[in-house]
Amino acid sequence: MTRIRRGYVARKRRTKISLFTSSFWGAHSRLTRTITQQKIRALVSAHRDRDRQKRDFRRLWITRINAVIRGKGVSNSYSGLINDLYKSQLLLNRKILAQIAILNRNCLYMISNEIIKEEDCKESIGKTKMTFPGE
Repeated sequence: MTRIRRGYVARKRRTKISLFTSSFWGAHSRLTRTITQQKIRALVSAHRDRDRQKRDFRRLWITRINAVIRGKGVSNSYSGLINDLYKSQLLLNRKILAQIAILNRNCLYMISNEIIKEEDCKESIGKTKMTFPGE
């Protein structure tokens, strides 16, 4: 049987793969088999780390908010502030709260003070009972 030379199709496929791994080091950018393995590994890592990045940023935002809150003594903890936000139905996500905490701390203090005032008003209304004469 005669030998078949693969021609430009295989070469085109290999060069396309090697362009993806051109910045890799050593055999990882030169040998076809290791190039394909490294490409698969790189894509898996990228997919995994996109999810990891979301988690890491959420942790960073929570840490920043907690540090500012505890530093001033506005609220006892981060969880208390978030609970108060949910009760007062303020729709501020953690990213926005963290940006406010870093760039304008006084604004965060004002938000938390307003929430505390609203809760105090609601509690005082709930505690007072209407009494009518003759009861």
